[in-house]
Amino acid sequence: MAANGRVGERRSHERIPLAIPIFVRGADSEGKEFLEFATTLNISSGGALLATRRYLPQSSSILLEIPSTPLPRVNQFPHPARRLRARLLRASSLEGYQLWALKFAAPLVAKKKVARRKLASLR
Repeated sequence: MAANGRVGERRSHERIPLAIPIFVRGADSEGKEFLEFATTLNISSGGALLATRRYLPQSSSILLEIPSTPLPRVNQFPHPARRLRARLLRASSLEGYQLWALKFAAPLVAKKKVARRKLASLR
């Protein structure tokens, strides 16, 4: 907890306020498959906040698909992610929308490993 009594930031990835149109595929609480059009409100390497009209129970697994034009395979550029698996962590309602806090199955960008060096003990 921070000194002011609030819980400190728990996210390990910085959020970017970015509206991205996105398709959401999944199954509802009755097992019926759906395809929904939604928009991200912010996104990070580890997850996203999504605005949609559909209700889903917490811990639901979904597939996000970012619509884009076909791109040529060019070796100089990394292959961009267009399909992302995610899990619904939290949902809240706001003016007729459901706001979904999502965690990606794998981070978009792997964390860099920090090399640790052993320090010689000082005597």
